[in-house]
Amino acid sequence: MKEQQKLDVAIFRFGIIQDFVNSPNLIHGEREKLMREKCARKWEIPHSDRTSIGRSTIQRWVQLYEDSGCRLESLYPKERNDKGSFRVLDSDSSQILKQLRKEMPDRTVPFILKSMEEDENSPASVSSATVYRFFNQHNLMRPSKGQEDRRKFEAEHPNEMWQSDVMHGPHVEMMDGKQRKSYLIAFMDDHSRLIPHGGFYKSETTLSFMDAFEQALLKRGMPRKLYVDNGSAFRSRRLMHTSASLGIALCHARPYQPQGKGKIERFFKTVRSQFLPGFTGTTLDELNDAFEEWLYKEYNDRIHSVTGQTPLDRFVAGIECLRPSPEDLKDHFRKKVRRRVNKDRTIILDKHLFEGPVSLIGKQVDLLYHDNEYDRVELKYEKRSYGFLKEVDPHVNYRVKRDKNNDPVIISDATTPLSGQMWGAGL
Repeated sequence: MKEQQKLDVAIFRFGIIQDFVNSPNLIHGEREKLMREKCARKWEIPHSDRTSIGRSTIQRWVQLYEDSGCRLESLYPKERNDKGSFRVLDSDSSQILKQLRKEMPDRTVPFILKSMEEDENSPASVSSATVYRFFNQHNLMRPSKGQEDRRKFEAEHPNEMWQSDVMHGPHVEMMDGKQRKSYLIAFMDDHSRLIPHGGFYKSETTLSFMDAFEQALLKRGMPRKLYVDNGSAFRSRRLMHTSASLGIALCHARPYQPQGKGKIERFFKTVRSQFLPGFTGTTLDELNDAFEEWLYKEYNDRIHSVTGQTPLDRFVAGIECLRPSPEDLKDHFRKKVRRRVNKDRTIILDKHLFEGPVSLIGKQVDLLYHDNEYDRVELKYEKRSYGFLKEVDPHVNYRVKRDKNNDPVIISDATTPLSGQMWGAGL
C-alpha cells in the first residue's frame, strides 16, 4: 500500500475513534451506546471492500492511538499477505452462501447459518461475523426498513463542535474589476451559535475554505469536531490531513439529509434577510467589511431566540473548555506532496527547481509548503526534517566542479573549462 493510501486509512480510522479520544468524560452508558452505533453502521472504508467495523477493531485503534502519544502514524494499516480473501471460506462455501441469499433474500443471517448446518455440502463451521462480512462485501445484506430516528441535538460545551457550510452570495466587483458571484464560507459553534469566522470569497474551492478555517481557528481556538457537508472542498485530502494533525474530528453530513445542518442553514437565512438587504457596496472588500461589522456588532451580540443568551455571552461562559490554537498553526495548513530526489540532486515542484541533500538522491521525500510560498519549502524524509530547500542557481552551479575526492570546488570567473568539458558537476 502506498504512503498516501496509508494516510487516507489513518485519517479514516481517526474519524472513527475521535469520539472516544476527544471525549474522555463519557460515562459508561454513553460510551457503550456510541460503540454499538459505530459497529452497526455501514462505512465507506478507504481502499477496502469492507463496510463494517467490529468492536475489538475500534478498541485496538483507540489503544494504538493513545499508546503512541496521539500520533496519526499509529493508525497506519499493516498489510496482510492474503488481503481481500476470507480465510475460512473457500470458493465452494462462497457459492453456497450466495445461492442461499438468492433463495432467501429476506432471511436473517442466523436463519441462513441454520440452513447451512442442515446442508451436507456446507462447511462444518462458519461464524456469523464471517457471513456478515461476506454479505457486506458482496452487497447481499437485507435492505433496512422503517423510518430513521432523528433527534434534535446540541453540543454541551463551546468549541465541542463547529458546523460549516457555504452560501451563494451576491455578485460583486472582484480585484480584476469584473462582476462575479461571491460565496460566504462560515463556521458556527454548535453550543453557543457564535460565528467564529465568516467571510465572502470569490470561489468555494479548497483553497478558500482552508483560508477561512485557519482564520476561524486563530480567532476562537480549536473545536473538537468539525461538521461539514459532502462537497469536494469538505472531502479534500488537505482538509482531512490538517484536521487530523490538529486532533479535530472531521464529520460529514449524510448525503441528501440536510437536517443535521439546520443551525447554520438558519444563520444563512438570517444573513439573506437581515444583512444583504442593507448592503450598499459594490466590491468584495466592501462586502466583507460590512459583513464583519454586522457579525460582531449585531449577530454575535444579540440574544438568540433559542438559547436566550447572546452567542458571545454563551460562548465565553464556557471559556474553560476552550483549546487554544498551537503556535505553529500555520504549519498545519501546508500542502504535502511526495517527490523523488533526482540523480543530479534536483527536485521539481510546480515548475520550480530545488536542490536536495546528496544523501537523499533517489529517495521519495515529503515537501511541505504554502501556496505560492516557494521560498519556504520544507523537506522531510522518514519523519526527519532537512530544513528549507533552496532553488537551483544555474550560474553558481556552472562554476562548481568536483576535485579528485569528489568534493565541490568553486571555480573563479577567470578559469576557463577545458575544451569539451562542462562544469556544473554540482548539479
